[in-house]
Amino acid sequence: MIERIRRAATTAPGFRDLQELLLAAALFAASAAGLGLATGLFAIQPAAPAEVAQAAAIALVFPALGEEIVFRALLVPDRQETSRPWPAIAVSTLVFVLWHLVEAFTILSAHRALFIRPDFLACAAMLGLVCAVLRHRSGSVWTAVALHWAGVVGWTAWLGGPSLRF
Repeated sequence: MIERIRRAATTAPGFRDLQELLLAAALFAASAAGLGLATGLFAIQPAAPAEVAQAAAIALVFPALGEEIVFRALLVPDRQETSRPWPAIAVSTLVFVLWHLVEAFTILSAHRALFIRPDFLACAAMLGLVCAVLRHRSGSVWTAVALHWAGVVGWTAWLGGPSLRF
């Protein structure tokens, strides 16, 4: 398992992987925005530039890097490991969604009502699935980190998500 994490962290995404990341980001953003705006999970609320910068810095460490190392680098095999990644991708996605419920009742209890909403959990499932597919296809955790980071920054900086200030 440590070797899988090492490979995922030291494999650089190629040009095709970056193209897939951009396509996946557009599809995820459209799907999540459609759901979130329709249900009231998201609301257009741009944050101040200083808060956006702070959110971007914090989101890179946790949740993006911290969660992607566990849920994608550790749990999702790359192409060299298997040609049948779907069971691992499904488990990774399910555990990722369940983790958000654990967070809601522990370290993020101030945001419990938000983190247990079915529309939030659906967005988390979409993000987890897309990140897992990107990680498997690229062999790198960095495509998943980039998408997760962009999603969290977009949500917290422009779509009314909770502040990442400490």
